[in-house]
Amino acid sequence: MEKRELPNSTLILVFGILSIIGCCCYGVAGVIFGIIALVMSKRATEIYSADPELYTGFNNVKTGRILAIIGLVLSALSLISTIAAVIMYGGLEGIQEMQQEILREYGG
Repeated sequence: MEKRELPNSTLILVFGILSIIGCCCYGVAGVIFGIIALVMSKRATEIYSADPELYTGFNNVKTGRILAIIGLVLSALSLISTIAAVIMYGGLEGIQEMQQEILREYGG
């Protein structure tokens, strides 16, 4: 019997990569892509475990899952630090005032 590509194996890998890249967007995009990749990889692992000799591409699923976990952790840290900064500096206005102070002080 001919082996088939595991459903969404490439997409899981792409979402895992996007979850790491998404940590630079205040963490929100990375959390979303990381969760989606983990859910999809769980389903793909169940399909593969049922009949492993029918499918190829499980390495993509494993790699995508690892990248999603790394991206999720980095994104969560980024999101938490962003929320903490907003709380510490009294909202977005406080952050903007601080940025203006820094520009006045160092910008001349």
